[in-house]
Amino acid sequence: MPTVSVGRDRLFQAIGRSYTQEEFEELCFEFGIELDDVTTEKEIIRKEKHLDAAAGAEGDDEVIYKIEVAANRYDLLCLEGIARSLRIFIGKEKIPMYRFREIPRESILQINVTKETDKIRPYVVGAVLRGISFDRANYNSFIDLQDKLHQNICRKRTLVAIGTHDLDTIEAPFSYNALKPQDISFIPLKQAKSFRGDELLEFYRLFFLSQSDLKLKKFLHIIENSPVFPVIYDKNRTVLSLPPIINGAHSAISLSTKNVFIECTATDLTKAKIVLNTMVTMFSEYCDSKFEVEPVEVVYPDARQVEDCASEGVFKGKNIYPDLGVTVMDIPLSSITCPIGISLGVAEVIPLLNKMQLHAKDKLVNGNSVITVHVPPTRSDILHPCDVMEDVAIAYGYNKIPKTKPTCMTTGGQQPLNVFSDKLRGEVSRAGYMEVLTWLLCSHEENFAMVKREDDGEKAITIGNPRSSEFEVVRTSLMPGLLKTLKHNIDHRRPIKIFEVGDIVSLDGTRDVGASNNRRLAALYCNVTSGFEEILGLVMRIMQVVRKPHELAADNFIQPSNEPEFFPNRQCFISYKDRQIGAFGVVHPEVLEKFGIPDPCSFVEIDIQALL
Repeated sequence: MPTVSVGRDRLFQAIGRSYTQEEFEELCFEFGIELDDVTTEKEIIRKEKHLDAAAGAEGDDEVIYKIEVAANRYDLLCLEGIARSLRIFIGKEKIPMYRFREIPRESILQINVTKETDKIRPYVVGAVLRGISFDRANYNSFIDLQDKLHQNICRKRTLVAIGTHDLDTIEAPFSYNALKPQDISFIPLKQAKSFRGDELLEFYRLFFLSQSDLKLKKFLHIIENSPVFPVIYDKNRTVLSLPPIINGAHSAISLSTKNVFIECTATDLTKAKIVLNTMVTMFSEYCDSKFEVEPVEVVYPDARQVEDCASEGVFKGKNIYPDLGVTVMDIPLSSITCPIGISLGVAEVIPLLNKMQLHAKDKLVNGNSVITVHVPPTRSDILHPCDVMEDVAIAYGYNKIPKTKPTCMTTGGQQPLNVFSDKLRGEVSRAGYMEVLTWLLCSHEENFAMVKREDDGEKAITIGNPRSSEFEVVRTSLMPGLLKTLKHNIDHRRPIKIFEVGDIVSLDGTRDVGASNNRRLAALYCNVTSGFEEILGLVMRIMQVVRKPHELAADNFIQPSNEPEFFPNRQCFISYKDRQIGAFGVVHPEVLEKFGIPDPCSFVEIDIQALL
């Protein structure tokens, strides 16, 4: 959970009233955050430098509150966001309306993107804060918010990198390029001489002149092995930044900066939009026209130019950023109050939503009360009606919720599927099999090519920007995991009998999240012989125990199959109530060879949800 350090006195001034520590802790609890620690600037410096209590340290004695916030509440990663949210929560301020600065469409600043950026960081978004007033405190908060976002949603700049520039020192239109390192030359921030792109990375790798230089070393790996480096120029070919490493010295912002140009380069466009929205909504309150943002247009040379801005009027169109559009959700009143276990009317729920920065109105749909919720650009964490329900519970007060069993939920016991899964685990264990647990994620090759299956693009969920090639897709079968487990335990005494009960995930357009889970049982038998009769016996035992006592045993639940992962003519489908629920057979030698398994194996996989 991220922790935000803010000066107590400045925070209370921003909220508009003072609190005792106990009162503020209570307010934090009511709002859903936590006062984690109370310290001073001197004490923080003393701990960072590992000084003892008697040693002197620089800094003052200002009381610092360390506040722990939810990891998905990016709007609470700075003092401005915390203070604004608390003011709205206690009723001292209305929900702000974020809007675009009124300028002619032809006056919008542009970022022109070249095709080469597709090789390294394909996306860029931008915005301008006009007439901003910095003082030392809010300037430091501005820089600190960037660091917090870089560590959090930006995943240490691998997904998104933020650049901020003094707009009065540069000239539009801007260009976002990807060039060979030796073709880039500029003076980086806090340096006095010019470096080529390759020289700069070598400099930061070998020389550390300050703590900030040392911090930059952690980001070098993102681009150092790439044949091209991303770079942003202005109209006069002045380098603004070499993302995700460092900005240029020419456009560095300072306390005297009045107009700030913000650009975010990214491998993930959705996260780039969230980061940009967070930056501009938090600090537009310091602009001459409060909560007003000047848009920037991104011009792509290819099919990346496909996104419509959700804003209205002259700024609605292709690739206009930031996207200050409001997400609208229609939620039945019962979907909010029933899961919480409270009985509230629409007139009571709407003020609770307003306290949490969610505009809400009521309407009737087929005689039922429905609440229309308008989600502002600051609340990127609101993705589902359950998130709205959670905000109502927070605003209502967890301590006020009666300790009763809600009538419209199944609570207080295991789900039937989990009970059934445990009973099957017991049966398979009594058959002599040992249970294993394997990763839900696997490589694309393991999920398809290594088990002789083709990817049709309509089933497997692919992970965006995986940290490792071993975790590229969500598994669509339990077979790869069991075969990998066997490979790593191949020296064990024969026979090796292992099983797993777990979920696979597949694409499903009928679900609101676009995917669905399916509980499976899989077992693997390995010996000097294939053990087909062993797996067949296990299948027959499973089908016997799941049959209801009054049902007659089906004699035709096994039919021949032709699955590529099994040996021909040594495999069968399993049917239940005229539905195919699984398959078993002797694993194909080519599959065993790819997993490095020298002995024959038999395998079964059954959809146990279909047996319920």
